[in-house]
Amino acid sequence: MQDSKCVILGVTGSIAAHRAIDLASTLTKAGADVRVVMTADAQKFVNPLPFKVLSRNEVITDLYDDVDDWQPAHIKLADEARLFLVAPATANFIAKMAVGLANDALSCIALALNPQARVLVAPAMNGKMWLHPATQQNVATLQQRGVEFIGPEAGALACGYEGVGRLYDVNKIAARALELLALPAKSV
Repeated sequence: MQDSKCVILGVTGSIAAHRAIDLASTLTKAGADVRVVMTADAQKFVNPLPFKVLSRNEVITDLYDDVDDWQPAHIKLADEARLFLVAPATANFIAKMAVGLANDALSCIALALNPQARVLVAPAMNGKMWLHPATQQNVATLQQRGVEFIGPEAGALACGYEGVGRLYDVNKIAARALELLALPAKSV
């Protein structure tokens, strides 16, 4: 585990999902072993193929995807992860993480994640959703558990509004992810 550079890149159903393709590419070029896990909603915005090509790994799109050995893919990835990065992270996924709901591959990995892994979440959503007290409470809950958030940024949103909710700059997300990978494993 100490030398692992396994990054689980969770992609959720946000209009910013296409930006995660560049994130996967940047992290892979930097030497990370990027394992992309897409929610069903993410697949409505972007196809798994670019993630597979750029990460050089199969993309997990379903809790019941086949694996090459006896261990379920979500458990194997949860064990191997050095960094669990969700970018973009929707309000829905943040809520699922906060309450421990595990009804798809990505949320199961989050719940089964090895305790040494770092967690970095890059939110992207409508500004009213981001500022809603429920979302803010979920963020606070996750931060108390050691989850680090990066962003969101303010600016023009895809929904036509101005405000906070834009996915943080992908290069800055990648830089922070690589910093977290360089740190020694968390002690438990």
